[in-house]
Amino acid sequence: MKKKVFVLMSGGVDSSVAASLLKREGYDVIGVHLKISKYCNPQDEEDARAVANILNIPFYVIDITKEYQSTIALDTIKNYALGLTPNPDALCNRLIKFGYVFDFLKKLGMDYIATGHYAKKDKIDNEEVIKIPKDKNKDQTYFLWGIKRERIKRILFPLGDLTKEEVRKIAKEFNLPVAEKKDSQGICFLGPIKLIDFLKEFLPENRGLILDTQGRILGYHPGYYFFTEGQRHGLNIKTGDGPYYIALKDPKKNYLIVAKEGESVLYSRKIKLKNVNLLVSKKFLENIKENNQISVLARCRYRQPLTEAVFDLENKILEFETPIKAVALGQSAVFYYNDILIGGGIIAKRLE
Repeated sequence: MKKKVFVLMSGGVDSSVAASLLKREGYDVIGVHLKISKYCNPQDEEDARAVANILNIPFYVIDITKEYQSTIALDTIKNYALGLTPNPDALCNRLIKFGYVFDFLKKLGMDYIATGHYAKKDKIDNEEVIKIPKDKNKDQTYFLWGIKRERIKRILFPLGDLTKEEVRKIAKEFNLPVAEKKDSQGICFLGPIKLIDFLKEFLPENRGLILDTQGRILGYHPGYYFFTEGQRHGLNIKTGDGPYYIALKDPKKNYLIVAKEGESVLYSRKIKLKNVNLLVSKKFLENIKENNQISVLARCRYRQPLTEAVFDLENKILEFETPIKAVALGQSAVFYYNDILIGGGIIAKRLE
């Protein structure tokens, strides 16, 4: 019997090509489009449906707006209100795509679930692992660190060995109407809506001071929760001697502390993580650890260059070989062994 694979089809070129490739490989492919918020673009659903019609595969729309609102959206609002910088896309993969939706589709007889993520799977010593894909410029493994390890065996990433250029070429070969469709930008559940406009629906404006590292007042802001560490644009600073970057947020005083390039407050060498999730087995870790530490490559932002670091498995501390810029509390820190995704966690504290 053919293996049944449900492909999460967003309406973009990546997930459309993922479905096309799996159909060509002989899988029993079913397309699924997730309706996750009121901000969803109806055209995306129509594009996904059109691709499914071309591929002659069943197509379903699952409305999960209530589940999404009560988890991802609410978590995003709560964390920004606390002065943190959450990662809703990573949380969505853990709780929604490879959580709630995974469980729902499994009940329907799913053998595999597939997405258009740029990620790769491999098997090492009979253990399935996630790897950095061929197209490193589109690498999306940063958002996959939180999924349950035991679910990797049921996940397919058909684009792992392809570049974006190759994906678009394949889309044209299949005569897909989304071959030239632009990539979506921003947070997944907001669509074209800017984050600050979304937050203003729930968080009131609260005027506060913008200070430099010497305590001098440089301007004013509408609320610390509308900004994130490392942010450069959108600051009301008119001294003319910038640029300035947000180095710290003080929720109690409603201050934003800014610094210029090169100031030490912008950089961190050692950070504490919470909610750490590991995507490899204990056996795998035993082979690479020394004194309960592993040498890794890590990043604290999507697209940030990978930096050599050491992760302390017991104390959940990540120490970088060279200080990295603009570490934001609440963001994801993700680490790799060579090109293998080992896991990640949420940045809880800057230690130095």
